[in-house]
Parts: sequence; structure tokens; C-alpha cells
Amino acid sequence: MAEKLRQPIISVLGHVDHGKTKLLDRIRGTATQIGESGGITQAIGASIIPLDTVKKICGSLLGNKISLTLPGLLFIDTPGHAAFTTLRKRGGSISDIAILVVDINEGLMPQSLESIDILKNSKTPFVIAANKIDLVPQYRQADKFLVKNLSVQDPFVQEKIETKIYEIVGKLSEMGINSERFDRVEEYTKQVAIVPVSAITGDGIPELLMVLVGLAQKYLENSLRLHVSGGAKGTVLEVKETVGLGKTLDVIVYDGLLKKNDKIIIGGLEKPIKTRVKALLVPLPLKEMRDKKTKFMGVNEVVAATGVKISAPDIDEVIAGMPLQSYTEDTKEEVMKEIKAEIGEVIIETGSSGIIIKADTLGSLEALTFLLKEKNIPVRKAGIGKISKKDVADAESGHEKSPTESVILGFNVQRDAEISGNEKVKIITGDIIYRIIDELEEWQKQQEEIMEARALDNLVRPCKIQILKGFVFRQSNPAIVGVDILEGKLATGTALMKSGAGITTVKEIQHEKENIKSITKGKQAALSLDKVTVGRQIKEGDILYSSIPQEDFREIKKLAKYLSNGEIEVLKEVAEMMRKDNPVWGV
Repeated sequence: MAEKLRQPIISVLGHVDHGKTKLLDRIRGTATQIGESGGITQAIGASIIPLDTVKKICGSLLGNKISLTLPGLLFIDTPGHAAFTTLRKRGGSISDIAILVVDINEGLMPQSLESIDILKNSKTPFVIAANKIDLVPQYRQADKFLVKNLSVQDPFVQEKIETKIYEIVGKLSEMGINSERFDRVEEYTKQVAIVPVSAITGDGIPELLMVLVGLAQKYLENSLRLHVSGGAKGTVLEVKETVGLGKTLDVIVYDGLLKKNDKIIIGGLEKPIKTRVKALLVPLPLKEMRDKKTKFMGVNEVVAATGVKISAPDIDEVIAGMPLQSYTEDTKEEVMKEIKAEIGEVIIETGSSGIIIKADTLGSLEALTFLLKEKNIPVRKAGIGKISKKDVADAESGHEKSPTESVILGFNVQRDAEISGNEKVKIITGDIIYRIIDELEEWQKQQEEIMEARALDNLVRPCKIQILKGFVFRQSNPAIVGVDILEGKLATGTALMKSGAGITTVKEIQHEKENIKSITKGKQAALSLDKVTVGRQIKEGDILYSSIPQEDFREIKKLAKYLSNGEIEVLKEVAEMMRKDNPVWGV
């Protein structure tokens, strides 16, 4: 079987506004300028930079230590989670290496940390591009190469850059990742390289490419071996309408050779989809692309790793993120089995309780589930596509059992037009995973607080009252007295005690000549009290407390954050009284 090395596939991830797209543009721009006409090949969803162009950009940096046999580097043009999670294959991502773009001035932000989690989960090696070095105050570009530039900065600028880099090193260390500035890395298999760069000035681009080429050549050689005589394997990056062709598939082919008229099997939600390649399309060479609209030309075959547009019949049910393989009649059963196994690998494990999640692709669903699992948030149902009325009905069905789980989380998806507001179901959608998870956690926290506050109202709350002198309206049957609410909240039906012994129950509360259900601290009211006589069991000036059952006391202690400082003091006084006879009361 013929074997040679293919281009490593490189994805770009990072926090919003840290410069992912600008960095990709800069890498492509540098390649185009330096490599002249043959400097870059535009593929569908990817840019291929040949090794000769990489060598020209890196110059003396590459040295002669490594014998370079890679044909070049393939960069996925769509940066971010969506592309990375879509481009999955069995056992991980089709990306061989990732670049995590971090603003050197801001450091690791929530989406940076989320990207690291996804990279770790997919076992993808990565390099950190510490971007925006040009925005470090008084940094100046003095040389073509970065290390020389860093060494000629004013000492306080050097110190500032070092501090910023070591803040990143420290944060990564907390996550169990060993890292170092690229020129100080001792072992690339054990340390993540940090390359300071500027997507604006181009500083650090040669060094970044050098690190990527070195990593790929030295440590990924086995996984980059290309089986040219074998069937093609790929992942659907996007499904789109193309003028004159109808629905087409943008595919990244990561292994093998794909030809026009090849039979292919594509993963499907219900079952695998069998079809035939009608046409393979690639963009016209850059030098011929005079207008802004991309023009395509047909080719008879493509070799991995590359991006290609496929025109084929019966692809209406195909969704992004699905695996694709070519087959012959001899290999059909084996390929079908592999595709089913790959889909089955990410059929989400769901439980009897939890939230409902929807995403645009299989890979996104996998990433979302992984990050929810990291936060111990259970998932009851997971699916791909729009949020439907059935999803809302399913979420609502669990409301009574667990209101905080009657949630639908949607990543990169819309909701069906007929879905209107539903007070029992919370729908959270967005295109940044960490933000929708943050919103979910915040909402769940609020709901828990509301439920706990309601639970407190079902318990006998701590309350302390004093019978006012000169305000005895009736001595007995029932006794009616004026009281001052010294602390807490008093409700009708509350049992009252004096010196630890239960003596009466509040039958009615009257405030400003109206009967009310409850009254709080600082107010005065007339209470109707049964089974007591003023002058015997109670007297003017007496202090009475709510008689809190032991079980209620234990529950109230758990909800103490909803009590005022005064109520907590009353709780302590009640416990002190009760523990005179029973030292372990309420413990």
C-alpha cells in the first residue's frame, strides 16, 4: 500500500476578540506575499501552504536539525469552536494540531479555558499564540525574527512581556498543563509552546509556523501517513446551497483519495446515507479570482488532506459534522459498520433526569455534553437541529419533579416559529458554549434560591414578640392582646412558647383593623390566642417565641442564608432554651 505524508490539519480556537480570524488572515497574507503565485492554495474551507513557502517564511529558523518531508500545512479557514467540534472523527478531532489564540494582555479568558477543555477531551496537541504583542506599551518591531525583537526591547517592556507570559504559564499549570515560551521548551511532548505574535505586524508568524512544522514532522509522522490507495475518509464541514448545483457538501478529506463517481456513505441521524459523487469542485487558483464571488472548477480527484465541495444526489438529510467514506462493493459492509460505530460513539448518554440540549452538529453536541458533564449538569435528552414543540413539551413534563431542569439549551440553533413563551420552560440559545452554560448556571442558581425561599415559608420561622402593656383586649376564650414584633415573621397558625414551653397558637392577626395572614419585624398587631389566659400563662410585657419543631429547626439551619441577622439570633435563643432539657436538640 502506497504511503506518503499528508499536510497536518491545523485548527484555530480561542476567546472572542482575541484575534483568531486576524491571525489566520495574517498567516495566509504572509504566505501569499512571500510565496508569490504558488504561495498558497485555496481549498474549500481550508488554505494549504506548501512547504517551500513555509521554508521561505521561516528562513534560518528551521535550521538543519529536522529533515522535512511534509508537503506543507493545511489551515482550517473557519476559526473557533464550531469548526473544531464539527471536524471530528472516530476517537477525536480530524485536526492534528490546534492553535489556541490568547490575547497576551488579557490572558486566559473563559472561552480560552473552554477551548483547552475541548482540546484535552479530543487529545489534540496545541500551541498557544500569545497575540497582540504589538499592543504591549512601547513594544517596537526592530527585526524580522521574534527572539531578536524581544531582546532589543527596553527592559521594562521585556519584563512586561515576561510577566504576561508567566501569567499564562501559571494559569495553565493550575489546569495540569506544563507550558513555556517556545524558545525555552525542553520537550515538546511534555510542554505546550507559547509563541508571542502580532496578527497586525506579523511578528512571531515565522516562529509559529516553525513550531507547527517541527511538531508535526517530529511527533505526528505516524498519524500523517497517507493511504493513497485506500478509500477516502472525511467530515462534512458545511451543507449549503450552491448556485446552479443545489445542495452541496463542503468536506474536509483527511485520508485517502476521493474521485469523481466514487460511491460514498455519509453518517445520518436515522441511518447512513448512500450516494455517489457527481462532481468534485475546488476554488479557482487565487491569481484567477478577480471578483469577490468564488468561482469553482471541477476536478477528477482530490488527495488528503484537503477541502472539497461535493455535488451528489440524495443529500437533503445530511448535516454538518457527519463522517464520510468512499466504498466499493467489496468494502461496503465494512465501511457501513465503521460509519455506524462512529455515529454510535457520540450518541449522547442520557439519564432519566436532566436538561434537554440541541446543537447544530454532532461534534457540537459532543462538545456541549462534555462541558456540561465537567460541571456535573445532567442531560436527559440530546439532539441535532431546531428546538421543536416536542422538545418544549418534554422539558415541561419534568417541571414538577425538578423545576431547575425544565431547560432547553441550544447551541447554534433556532427555535421553531410556532414556539411561544412558556413560563415552565427556560430556553437558552447562543453561539458561544461557555456563555450559554454560564447563563444556565445563573438561572438555575436563581431558581434554587426562589425554591429555597418558598421552602422556608412552609416552615415555622424564627420569631420573637412582646405583649404590649395596656393592650389587653380580652383575657381569654380567646385571649386578644396587642404585641410588638421584635424580630422575624409571624404567621397565623404559628405555635408560641414561653421559656421553652409551648403555650398557645396564633388564631388570627389583625393589623390596622384588617385581618392578615402574617406580619413582620417592626410592626404591631392584635393577636387572637387560644388556650391561654392573660394573668395566668401570659402577662403584659412577656416575651414569646415561635415554637419551632426540631425538624423545621434543622431545615431552617440549611436555609440560614435567607434569614436576617436578627432571625439567626432568635434561632440561637430558641436552641439555647430547648437544649436545657435536651442537649442535642436540633443537632
